[in-house]
Amino acid sequence: MVRSTNAQTDRYLQDLRVRLKSHFNANAGGRDRFKRRASYYHGRIEALIRQHVPEGQYVVEIGSGTGDLLAALKPRNGLGIDFAEDMVKTARSKHGAIRFEVDDIEDLKTSETFDYVVMSDVIGSLADVWTAFRNIPSLCRGDTLVFITHYNYLWAPLLRMAERLGLTTPQPLQHWLPLSDIDNLLRLNGFKVTQSGYAVLLPVNIPLVSFVLNRFIARLPLIRRLCLVQYVLARVEPAEEAAAPRSVSVMVPCRDEAGNMQSLVDRLPLLGSHTEVVFVDGESRDGTVERIEEAIKNPRSGFSYKVIRQGGAFGKADAVRKGFDACTGDIWMILDADLSVAPEDMPKFYLALAESRGQLINGSRLNYPMEDQAMRYLNNIANHLFGIAFSWLLDRHIRDTLCGTKALTKRSYERIKEQRTYFGDFDPFGDFDLLFGAAHLGLDIVEMPVRYRNRSYGETKISRFRHGLLLARMCWVALWKLKFA
Repeated sequence: MVRSTNAQTDRYLQDLRVRLKSHFNANAGGRDRFKRRASYYHGRIEALIRQHVPEGQYVVEIGSGTGDLLAALKPRNGLGIDFAEDMVKTARSKHGAIRFEVDDIEDLKTSETFDYVVMSDVIGSLADVWTAFRNIPSLCRGDTLVFITHYNYLWAPLLRMAERLGLTTPQPLQHWLPLSDIDNLLRLNGFKVTQSGYAVLLPVNIPLVSFVLNRFIARLPLIRRLCLVQYVLARVEPAEEAAAPRSVSVMVPCRDEAGNMQSLVDRLPLLGSHTEVVFVDGESRDGTVERIEEAIKNPRSGFSYKVIRQGGAFGKADAVRKGFDACTGDIWMILDADLSVAPEDMPKFYLALAESRGQLINGSRLNYPMEDQAMRYLNNIANHLFGIAFSWLLDRHIRDTLCGTKALTKRSYERIKEQRTYFGDFDPFGDFDLLFGAAHLGLDIVEMPVRYRNRSYGETKISRFRHGLLLARMCWVALWKLKFA
């Protein structure tokens, strides 16, 4: 197993973790007060988990808070992990027979293994869910069951209202991840989901009504998807023998991005056995090429660089093709020069391919909350709608069709390139050439959630209305070629 540590994350995530820890420490004293108000809900969660976690087992709870859930499971050997020191102090004072330790699942120190790993209502407040899931296997034995509960995103408006009214615990951060996203993140980190479902249709106690709704109605088809809680049970799949590290080519299309070049070169981690970075410049007028040449003057160990002039402002798709024609690595990646996706996220894409989690790894910006100005409101709405449309057209879950960060092997790209005439030269972005081609060849497309940041330099090259019309045209191309051909 390859652990992801804070050394592989960018400053933004480190600062976010600090803010989260500060929030939970500040609210440790009021946690029990909110839990008493929601005692019926927490009782339902305890009952749900007890159905799958028998008494007298070796159990670790991640994000154990004040320790009540772990105590209710009555473990033979229990360990509660929480990154908030004040939470751990409270848990120790309430449940002296159980161990509670300060630790962070995103930078895990504990190496003890258990029969069961429980994460209840935790993943929504993690800085990076991928990193957390990557570290869970170090707590697992060969047959360990991982039990995760999370809020259903359909309840987001009601839960936000309850927070404002002071009825629930304030949350500084909340990812509204549907079951498909949780399943995908687990798969990317070597887990197999064995069961998933929904529970708790009514989280408050109304005598008889709550019993009937939660015991019977909540389990009916369709209605069950309206429940507040969604849950997942998973196990670590047996690891295959580790393959030898492979070389990587990172293709960076850029136009008028001079202010980002030094940061990109400095922050991009070494990937695989060797990392080749191929810059393709599209007639920049702000000195981008000169800044690249200055940044790569003294290359770090394991890196090599190429700078290609596109020959004109011919668009991103042309830059992607010319850049890939110059790549020599075993694994090829695209990283946009605007740094709205952090270079520190690229090891995730490498590991997904190196560990055979998929054949085209497609970045997705729509899983985690974005910075306020990262994506304009209409663009965000359009991206969600096009994601729904293309998921149907491609017969696979595609949440974000226009994230510029993608990764695939050299062989997969060559196969897509050979079949390009099937769709024609229709794509000005380069994203759909890869997505349509991969779907046509039956390649395994897997999404990698990434955080989307504000630009620190330059202007967006996306025109919401002109490019929106192009996306609609591409929907028609996909409809005709993939559904009705």
